[in-house]
Amino acid sequence: MSDHVLDVQAVDSGYGDVQVLDDLSLHLDQEEIVCLIGPNGAGKSTVLKTIFGLLDPWTGTVDFRGQDIGGMAPEDIVREGVGFVPQTENVFGTLTIEENLRMGGVARDDDLQPVIQNLYDRFPLLDDKQDSNANTLSGGQRQVLAFARALMMEPDVLLIDEPSAGLAPNTADEVFEHVQAVNDLGTAILMVEQNAKKGLAISDRGYVLDQGTVHFEDQADQLLDNPEVSRLYLGG
Repeated sequence: MSDHVLDVQAVDSGYGDVQVLDDLSLHLDQEEIVCLIGPNGAGKSTVLKTIFGLLDPWTGTVDFRGQDIGGMAPEDIVREGVGFVPQTENVFGTLTIEENLRMGGVARDDDLQPVIQNLYDRFPLLDDKQDSNANTLSGGQRQVLAFARALMMEPDVLLIDEPSAGLAPNTADEVFEHVQAVNDLGTAILMVEQNAKKGLAISDRGYVLDQGTVHFEDQADQLLDNPEVSRLYLGG
């Protein structure tokens, strides 16, 4: 059996009549972090939306643990074991931390309290602010809450769209540490990140997308050391 927990093969996808992804293939193995980098408009976020059922693949397959989930509804994909942290609007600002976590576990039919307590143990900053509204949190704290909400379903795979967007460098570093902490729990992560160097620095492997298809694929440290990737995509 393949180690690939997620396998995207020869996918075309887009919005309306506008094609964004062109014969795109990539995979994610158990417990690894994979980073998607590339210029604006390369299709990085479209990859995550297509995997998560927000867009239907026009052609090709999206396999999760050997089952084709391409075109399934997002709420069904969540139940299968894939979580998604979008770049914006990823928490409910007028709800408390605790209420946000309960919303994240709404599809579960067991007792949520042990799951919530486990997340409080993992993320003490949330434990300290259980009764605070999410809109009182800093940008970095909101990202941590968004991760925790997605973890309420205990996913095998977490898709994360630009976790450091709009954050100060030191806050971004803290968020990347939390990404690694989520991965240490056994969750495989496919992450889109605009800060390519920092994203690759915490990743096992990376893909460079350009014009909706994969131009480079390698171990993360090899991509960081690749002079052509550096010149074209890392500002080096």
